[in-house]
Amino acid sequence: MLPTIDHVIPVSRGGEDSETNWVCTSQLRNGSKSNWLLEELGWSLNDPGKLNDWDGMINWYISYLDDNPQYLSNKYIYAWYRVAILETTT
Repeated sequence: MLPTIDHVIPVSRGGEDSETNWVCTSQLRNGSKSNWLLEELGWSLNDPGKLNDWDGMINWYISYLDDNPQYLSNKYIYAWYRVAILETTT
C-alpha cells in the first residue's frame, strides 16, 4: 500500500523523467508494471481525484484492524493503528 511515483511511459522505453510523465501509484502496481506500457497490460489511468476527498485509506485501515485484531500483535502495525485512532477521534 505504499505510494510511489511511476513513469507512464517507462524511461527505458523513451519516456521522459518529468512531471508530465509521472503518476502516483502503489509500490505493488509499480513493480507489476515494470517496463511495460499501460496498453500492453490492458491498464488505463484513473481520473485524478480531489486531494481533499482522500483520507489515505485511514478509515479502511482502522476498520480492517478492528475486524482482524490478530494483526495488532505486530508492534509496527499497532503503533500506526494507535495514531490512526487518535487522529480520527480528535
